Amino acid sequence: MGQTARTVGFQSGERNVFFHILTACNLSCKHCYINPDQHGTMRVSREDMEAWMGLFADKEKKTNLIFLGGEPTLHPDLVHGILKAKELGFAVTVDSNGYLFHDFLERVTPEQLDYLSFSLDGPDSTVNDPIRGEGVFEICTRNLRRAVRRGFNVSVIYTVSSRNIDHLERMVPLLAQIGVKRFFIQVIGLRGKSAGPDTGEGGAEKAEPWQVSREQWLAVVPEVARKAAENGIHVTYPKVFLDQDERFECAGLVAENYFIFPNGRVYRCPLCEDHPFNSLCIEGGRLVTNAGLTEDNFFRLTIPEGCVMNRLLQPDNISYDQDGHPEFRISCCLLKQEIKRG
Repeated sequence: MGQTARTVGFQSGERNVFFHILTACNLSCKHCYINPDQHGTMRVSREDMEAWMGLFADKEKKTNLIFLGGEPTLHPDLVHGILKAKELGFAVTVDSNGYLFHDFLERVTPEQLDYLSFSLDGPDSTVNDPIRGEGVFEICTRNLRRAVRRGFNVSVIYTVSSRNIDHLERMVPLLAQIGVKRFFIQVIGLRGKSAGPDTGEGGAEKAEPWQVSREQWLAVVPEVARKAAENGIHVTYPKVFLDQDERFECAGLVAENYFIFPNGRVYRCPLCEDHPFNSLCIEGGRLVTNAGLTEDNFFRLTIPEGCVMNRLLQPDNISYDQDGHPEFRISCCLLKQEIKRG
């Protein structure tokens, strides 16, 4: 049918608030980006949840608020938070591992929630469960089907890594059969657990890196996205590598993205989340700008590699020619491409 992906450029005034309401989780995914030393181990109270959302509410601007964890449905006040977020004018998404604690599907309606997103990293248990945990595939897909039957707008997030990129294509018939209409393909970042060595049985360190090569990404992801679009699935995935004629833009300068953690840290760039580079923090009920060297200082830098944060924190993403020049540029990790039928 000839669908081609389009790059979704940053829009002035675009706003996304990623609210980690706790860091606890019932799973121990091998690529989890949560870093308790940097993000804390507490749970945001009901009172702080309301107050913190109020700091970012602006009914004059369309703002997406995404509840995250850890596993957000473990928070007993999540449904209260959803209702309050809708009052404040947010479009609301919950990102879940699929376990849906506290009878979540019975306590919220499709009208109260814009999207319910499930994380799934393989088309079957043999691919997904070694990454996310034994039995996770069966529970996640069962609850995914329940959510579709109940009329929720569901989406699926698949984090591409060296462990599962060869199985991405098999997600298309699975999602089509379940009735999923939105598919988010993510590229793994070296944050949290994936920033350290991967260990196998007995603690033996594995040599295989998590990240995929540029050649692998470009050979697999755009084609799978096209096939998913042919099946009526709206696909969004990161524009990881820039073409020669494409201009580099940093979301930190153009859009408004806030990543809030339970200890009050607020980041503008997700690549910085393993480090105390947060440009903002919540103190005494106020949103405060941090002094000193923070992520904001990097946003305006121009380098041949494209993304400054990637060059500093994930240098293995970039290759150089014999003269030391980058062979390609890395885009801002928040720059997306999308493809859908028609």
